[in-house]
Amino acid sequence: MTRTVQALVAAGIILALFGGCQKNSENTPSQDRPEILLFCGAGLRPPMEVLVQEFSSAEHTSIVVDYAGGEVLLSKIRVSGQGDLYMPGDNRYVDKAAEQGLIVSRRCVCYFVPTILVGKGNPKQIRGLSDLTRADVRVGLGDPRAAPIGIVSRELFLKNGMSWEDVERSVKFQSATVNELGLQVQTGALDAVIVWDAVAKQYSQHAEEVPIPLQHNIVSAVDMAVLVSARHPDVARRFTEFAGSGRGRQVFKQHGYRVDDPNTSEGV
Repeated sequence: MTRTVQALVAAGIILALFGGCQKNSENTPSQDRPEILLFCGAGLRPPMEVLVQEFSSAEHTSIVVDYAGGEVLLSKIRVSGQGDLYMPGDNRYVDKAAEQGLIVSRRCVCYFVPTILVGKGNPKQIRGLSDLTRADVRVGLGDPRAAPIGIVSRELFLKNGMSWEDVERSVKFQSATVNELGLQVQTGALDAVIVWDAVAKQYSQHAEEVPIPLQHNIVSAVDMAVLVSARHPDVARRFTEFAGSGRGRQVFKQHGYRVDDPNTSEGV
């Protein structure tokens, strides 16, 4: 391989790893307008877009958001040594980041509950997790190497006495983000997927939920964490406080996200 080709390949890898950052179009950084980088789970995008817009306007701050799977985001943080905030879809990634000395502080802002998403009208008559082992059901799951929902799904099967080998036979697709799973059901490519409850609501026009009873389920707490690498830690901390404030909770609830622990409180 020539040096030119090697350089092109290396450039492609870098673009793939660090692509996906989205800057609020109205927020252009300047000397008096600090810019912070938020690594955020893809399943949290709807409420976070609202909160980013409101906070950046009020605080005269530019916020760049990189949406991806929790493991992918953690890899970016480790490799780049950059970033102000980290908010994956499950706290085990924040725990891992903390163990690696990457976290300064953290705050719980919402909760995710896994649910089964099926096509409108539930054509395959799926009633629960056990139906995901059926030969006639095309199943999609998150990739545990990239997305929190993938790890939690595996734990769900174990909790309910289901072996991965039995489920694997029906799995036709594994995604890097939870959002991709909803799209697969929407297009009819898959019959059933496991997604977060709030994400399932985003596909209500083309799909419907088959809830997993709480006693058989696993609730995931979602923290927003300030990173050691934060260039503007005070701004990052204020955004974390805003996300967990009364207004932040209102925005999450408006988008179907739970702000109270389902294990101790009913409702959203």
